[in-house]
Amino acid sequence: MTIFNDYRRIAGRLLLPVLIVLALTSCGMFGGDEDANQPAELVKFKPELRIKKAWSRNLGAGAKHLRLALGPATDGTDIYAASHDGRVAAFTADRGKQRWLKKTKLPLSGGPAVGNGILVLGSSDGDVIALTAAKGKELWRTTVSSEVLAAPALTDNLVLIRTVDGKLIALDIRNGNEAWFVQQSVPRLSVRGTGEPVVVNNSVLCGFDNGKLAAYDLGDGSLLWENLLSPPSGRTEVDRLSDINASIHVVGADVYVVGYQGVLAALAIESGQVLWTREISSHSGIGVDFNNLYVSRDDSVLIALTRRDGHELWRQESLMYRDISGPTPFGSSVVVGDFDGYLHWFDAATGKLQARVRAGGGRITTAPLVVNEMLYVVTDDGKLFAFIDRTPKPKSPKEKS
Repeated sequence: MTIFNDYRRIAGRLLLPVLIVLALTSCGMFGGDEDANQPAELVKFKPELRIKKAWSRNLGAGAKHLRLALGPATDGTDIYAASHDGRVAAFTADRGKQRWLKKTKLPLSGGPAVGNGILVLGSSDGDVIALTAAKGKELWRTTVSSEVLAAPALTDNLVLIRTVDGKLIALDIRNGNEAWFVQQSVPRLSVRGTGEPVVVNNSVLCGFDNGKLAAYDLGDGSLLWENLLSPPSGRTEVDRLSDINASIHVVGADVYVVGYQGVLAALAIESGQVLWTREISSHSGIGVDFNNLYVSRDDSVLIALTRRDGHELWRQESLMYRDISGPTPFGSSVVVGDFDGYLHWFDAATGKLQARVRAGGGRITTAPLVVNEMLYVVTDDGKLFAFIDRTPKPKSPKEKS
């Protein structure tokens, strides 16, 4: 069921009332049968993978209905995670041993992001805070113009922050001072959430609520290129929604992006030229592996396509209207979470259901994170889980003989 919230976007000292749409595809508000899009029942099946919980930790108080961008992050050794009540913690990736805990007393809503020994997060009140990754010591905190609903992006010199009032803000990583900012127009009606910026060489890519994908120079924020992927169309403001809220993926010279009520597209990173598009709408996101793209459609149909030309390989409809997260490739599988705390493994080649486990009862909003042979997920009720695949590997011909 779609939830509409009255939401106040902070823009400097001015509060602008904005209506935020959480999941329009399952809404009965505009007429029709409210029970038409009930979440699919989970079917029984014979698991092909032995997925086991390695460990779990309670982060703090969650936020079940805010759809925050509080996902796990890693520097390759440790796992970092945060809760809406302001707690940030670091854990060893293998056993989940807590290295440190920091109580920021901020309503955290985006991040963490980690790089160069620094951890950065944003809050619902527009706060940005930087901590040392080693011990969680606060380095600085500053205030930006509105809520941060995406993980920051870090370079050697900058922290890139996407705010819900249409800004991309570059902060000096040493002290949090503003280096530059750019701003795109924001429609009166938008889907709650923003996609995180992505740094590529000397540029940063960012999607916006007006349906534009843009590339900016890291040095001064000057525009390199922008592309309106799917121009808004329709009579009503609901029909004209075209937000780019999902994560952008860059592989080699190609950029992959998907919009709400828009398209899935591949673009050339140097020019923004569109290479191919497919009419697929998503606010949850895409996953990418060596050959394929995986996209969680708005109605929770999971679709696999080739990266080369967007040819559809398979689609999985068993999770319809279960509000699935963005997909994450994991070995030869692809994994999504759902509104009821379940994680689902599908064969990346065929789309066949391989395994299902439950990470508590909280919604899984952010895409799972894979580090080596472990998969990590944060639930909306403030818990961090780690899973491992214990499926016996087939014996080699030598071992059989």
